[in-house]
Amino acid sequence: MESTQSLNSSLEEAKRFIELNDDFLVISHINPDGDAASSTCAMGWLLNKLGKRYVMANMDTMPTRFSYLTGIENVQLLQGLQKYEPFNHVISVDCADFYRFGELNTVFHEQAKLLNVDHHATNSHFGSSNLVDVTAAATAQVMYSLINYMNIELDLDIAKCLYTGLLTDTGGFRYQNTTPKVLEIASVLLSHGVSPTEIARIALETITPSHVAMLQCSLNTLSFHDSKKIAWIIASANDLMLTGATADDLDGIVRYPVNISGVEVGLLFKQLSERSFKVSLRSNDFVNVSQVAALFGGGGHIRAAGCTVEGDLHEVIARVVSACEKALL
Repeated sequence: MESTQSLNSSLEEAKRFIELNDDFLVISHINPDGDAASSTCAMGWLLNKLGKRYVMANMDTMPTRFSYLTGIENVQLLQGLQKYEPFNHVISVDCADFYRFGELNTVFHEQAKLLNVDHHATNSHFGSSNLVDVTAAATAQVMYSLINYMNIELDLDIAKCLYTGLLTDTGGFRYQNTTPKVLEIASVLLSHGVSPTEIARIALETITPSHVAMLQCSLNTLSFHDSKKIAWIIASANDLMLTGATADDLDGIVRYPVNISGVEVGLLFKQLSERSFKVSLRSNDFVNVSQVAALFGGGGHIRAAGCTVEGDLHEVIARVVSACEKALL
């Protein structure tokens, strides 16, 4: 666990990086989730408050359900960055390693300085400056600490961003990372006018027809390990095409196998190409799925992680399930 002294030192380093520089590129990981989207917008809000020039970008389109986040409409895709000179100062949020933001590094100046703001235990501290708090439930919580450290007054816009990141990365304040500190911060954000009912409905409960169609398809593939402690579903490329489902539509589907009584590890195998599968891993009480994902070059959290595995589908399933089985021992 990071000491208060160490965290304050990292906060001071981040503060100096932001105050002494300008013309920032703010980025997050591919297939952005609620924490990535909200942390991106939160950093944009902070830079705007400080009068800094900045551009926000991502390799993928921000999920439409987070359209209420302030500034999210200004997040650009890679092709939109070609009109800018290479960026000398980059801020990444919610990225555990240098490769999680995809090809956005092609618009960095070769000597660019990078501030790495994150909360993942697997973070490789790839920045020239690093603000990584592995005790935080979400990068939004790290952003809350930074905003407070810089003595910037909160308003409703930033409160919505930070609350969204906390809400989504704690699974609606249900996961084990829901600490007293998390709820204390949530209380502060509610005092600034956040509507918990509205945000929960939009961020957690509203689903699209494509999501429902994909859920129907994937549940038809539900399978169990002999022990009944591991269960998995498949999102095939054909089903994704037929349903028109996006990465956003798959959000939450992996919870179905892990929520089955007696199951410890739930898996979702999403087909990326004929021999490439993105694997989402979730666990309940015992298995550290970030360690399992790391065996395949991925990472994440103790109870939620991901990786990409190459090979024939049945081979990929067998390898990942075998790794999960060993983790259960």
